This record gives sequence, C-alpha cells and structure tokens, in this order.
Amino acid sequence: MESNPSSSEPILLRDDHEGVVTLRLNRPQQFNALSEAMLASLHDAFAALASDPHVRCVVLAAEGKAFCAGHDLREMRGKPELDYYRALFAQCSRVMLAMRALPVPVIARVHGIATAAGCQLVAACDLAIAADTARFAVSGINVGLFCSTPAVALSRNVTTKRAFDMLVTGGFVDAATAASWGLVNEAVPADALDAAVARKVAEIVAKSPAAVRYGKQMFYRQREMTLDDAYAYAGDVMARNMMEEDAGEGIDAFLEKRPPRWRT
Repeated sequence: MESNPSSSEPILLRDDHEGVVTLRLNRPQQFNALSEAMLASLHDAFAALASDPHVRCVVLAAEGKAFCAGHDLREMRGKPELDYYRALFAQCSRVMLAMRALPVPVIARVHGIATAAGCQLVAACDLAIAADTARFAVSGINVGLFCSTPAVALSRNVTTKRAFDMLVTGGFVDAATAASWGLVNEAVPADALDAAVARKVAEIVAKSPAAVRYGKQMFYRQREMTLDDAYAYAGDVMARNMMEEDAGEGIDAFLEKRPPRWRT
C-alpha cells in the first residue's frame, strides 16, 4: 500500500472490527484527491475484501476536512497524453466496479465535500450517510471537463434531469437535497455521523450473511435485465437462498418466536 509523501502513513487506512472493515482515504492535505496510487490502493483493497468470507460490511470514510475532491488535477496535468488519460479513467472505473462486485454492502461515510470523482465514489457505494454540512458536486464542467465517468454512477442514483443539472452546471448540492434526491440515504448532524453509520452497520450485520450476499448480487444484476428475465433470475436466486442453512434457521426462529442463530 502506497504511503503519503509527507508522512509514513499509508494513503489508505484500514481498520477491521468483528467483520466490519473501514477504509479511510488518507490524503487530507490534498482533500483526499484520487491519485493513481490512491486508485490502485482502493482497487487492491476491494479485491482482497471480495475473497474474504469473514467480511460482513465495508465503510468507506476519509481523513481530514473533506471526503474526496475527485481526481488529482495536478497529477493529471503532468501527463497530457491520450493513452494516459484513457488508462487513468479506466482505472477509476475499475475501482467503482470492484465496489459493486463486493459481495457485501459498502457504506459511504461522507463529510465535507464530495466532488467530481469523489461524488462518483459516493454514488457507487451501496449506501451513503452524510453529515448535514456535507456538499456534493460533479464539478468538472467548471474546469472544462464534463464528468463523464461520474455521470455513470450519478445517473443511476438520481433522476435524469437532476443528474444532468448537476453535471452541466457543476453547482453544489447540500446534504439535505442529496438525501431527498436519493444520492445519500441520510443527512444527519455532523456530531451524529459516526453513530448513524454504526447503526446502519449494526442493522446489516444482524442479518444472515448468506442472505445479504445473495441479495446484493441479485439486486444489481436484475436491474440490467428485462422484466421477464429479472423475475426468472430472482426466483432462481430465492430458491437457492432457501436451500441455505440460514434460511431454515431464520424461518424456524420466526415460527418459534426466538432470535435466529446465523451461521457465520
């Protein structure tokens, strides 16, 4: 994992606690801009988590005053070559796809600003909880660069006209508006942010690990299908889910009016 040039700390911090993994962007002096090294660290972290059966939930957070200010523009301007830019944006897209491929939910813990590819990170997470002081923008248009890759995730979270408005004006949206639009799940007082994230994590890890893993994969796959195919696929997933030990335990526990004992 890469380190900050100005310190011995890695640019991506990881904390593990009882199946919950918290990843923290750690370039606070650069507002956690997504350098090539940061993107590589994120991709490697998500790839490792995907194969760990003990992970139940992932929280994506950040150090310093901001969640993420998008790509590292200074780094980008240092290599004005088409092949470099294609590789860079492909690398960023692989990070977003790696988050989606994780079999467990990823929750964004958002404070400060989340702009351009930083807003894309929020939109690419399965869930997002923001401080009420957080602000969101896809601001590339302000420097002559339409946020094309962020548009992919953004347009899958908010309505067409709202997404295009954000993309074509580059203006900020406050946390309350982001919540009402569906970009984040909740906007809470800044001093209650950690507690709100912890509550959501607790709700998730209280459920059957197998059911959550089945559910995340099914939810996103069916969205890309026709209605007939989606129902056929969902029915097959439910049938396979029913064969899991946890499904039998959960139903028995409900009928017997007792808490379920999930297989971990």
